[in-house]
Amino acid sequence: QVQLVESGGGSVQPGGSLRLSCAASATIFRLYAMGWYRQPPGNQRELVASITSGGSTNYADSVKGRFAISRDNAKNTVYLQMNSLKPEDTAVYYCNAGGILWGQGTQVTVSS
Repeated sequence: QVQLVESGGGSVQPGGSLRLSCAASATIFRLYAMGWYRQPPGNQRELVASITSGGSTNYADSVKGRFAISRDNAKNTVYLQMNSLKPEDTAVYYCNAGGILWGQGTQVTVSS
């Protein structure tokens, strides 16, 4: 049973923007903090940003000031707005709920 459904990945030039979305069931969304992780080619998965049910956010230093995580409680959806994208942001991005549930991943490629 798919519980986290991601969308919004793609290819973009350096300096461009993308917005990722992750839809969850109402129960999951209500109970868990939500986060975005990424796994660059040949590297380990790393936390990009997280947001609690109360709206408190946390970001990796590498994305502070460029990425913004938000959640829409009415739509049970968490977003990752990514601006000023760099080639080193290229990775598979995964939605996470409570540190235990994972989405299928969506590819983000930043290249000229």
